[in-house]
Amino acid sequence: MILRGLLALLSGALAVAAIAEALHFGEIRVNMSASLPIGLYRITADQAAELIEFCPAEPFGSLSAARDYRGTGNCSDGAEPLMKPIVARAGETVEVSAEGVAVDGEMLPNSAPLQFDTKHRSLPHWLFGEYRVKTGTVWVISSYNARSFDSRYFGPVAITAIRSRLIPVITE
Repeated sequence: MILRGLLALLSGALAVAAIAEALHFGEIRVNMSASLPIGLYRITADQAAELIEFCPAEPFGSLSAARDYRGTGNCSDGAEPLMKPIVARAGETVEVSAEGVAVDGEMLPNSAPLQFDTKHRSLPHWLFGEYRVKTGTVWVISSYNARSFDSRYFGPVAITAIRSRLIPVITE
């Protein structure tokens, strides 16, 4: 019984040490936004990973920084990168409408663009219509939060803007 407890304690300590080392080397990202489950995410070299970290292109980067949608960080606009799930890749069809965003005809949950943010400021959406995802771009939408600032407002994300791909480590 005591041995089992010591082994559990040692295992937990090793896990904490591994996370601390990963944080030290910048391999771990902490998500506190509602766009993804809150928790720790690890950078991966796996190009098939569905979660990405990126700095939004202008003028959307400055807009989201000025409105405090993003905290202080190391993007060129002075704000932190966004972490979002990829929902569409090159060749797929994305349709943006008042009802939401559909990928290849399948409506994504919580994807309807809102007219106003939480401070009642006008929130311009991406032009309604159908788009074929171009090579070198992806679309990102958070189905976790209907208020997520994502491709429903700024359209496709250039692959070159992706800083890292992520996988969940510990999330709620």
